[in-house]
Amino acid sequence: MMILLVALIGVVVALGMAFWPWPGRGPEPRHAAGRVPPPVPAPLPASLEGVLAAQLLSGDITGRQYVRALERIAARDERRHPMSVPRDYRP
Repeated sequence: MMILLVALIGVVVALGMAFWPWPGRGPEPRHAAGRVPPPVPAPLPASLEGVLAAQLLSGDITGRQYVRALERIAARDERRHPMSVPRDYRP
């Protein structure tokens, strides 16, 4: 009797798994059949350095222009947030 009960539960579980509507397992929608999905746009850079790097990689600016722009950014940051160097305490 116990073997019959275990076998029956196994069959019910197997049938439930076979016919359960899992995501992505159903039929394809008609409008998407045979079509390539549209490309996902690249995320926009979050910083000025990221924008400059994207322009350099796409060929909009040259390497020299990139370096000059980064120098200007560094100079501007130095003016806005100067770093104070602590004194050297020697005994």
